[in-house]
Amino acid sequence: MNTLPRAVPCLALALLVACPLASARDLDQDEALALRQQGVILPLEQLLEAALGRHPGARLLEAELEEKHDRYEYEVELLTPNGVVREIKYDARTGVLIKDEEDD
Repeated sequence: MNTLPRAVPCLALALLVACPLASARDLDQDEALALRQQGVILPLEQLLEAALGRHPGARLLEAELEEKHDRYEYEVELLTPNGVVREIKYDARTGVLIKDEEDD
């Protein structure tokens, strides 16, 4: 019995599910600096201040700039005083909060 015909739809479904994940791209520091100098994105410091203001006493673990679905996003990870890691995302152009949730 040939199982290949059944495997093809499963593979196609797996690729469709994985494609949105592949559309996110981390930008390096040179790209981020150029976008900032061109006025395309807000300064990271401004959005870090906002993120830390949401969680007083938290410490910065990581910050990165991503291009996702034709939008620039800052992703910030904070460690709160009670030991919870928070993932916060902001639209890098506008500063609008996209997400603030406990990181898995």
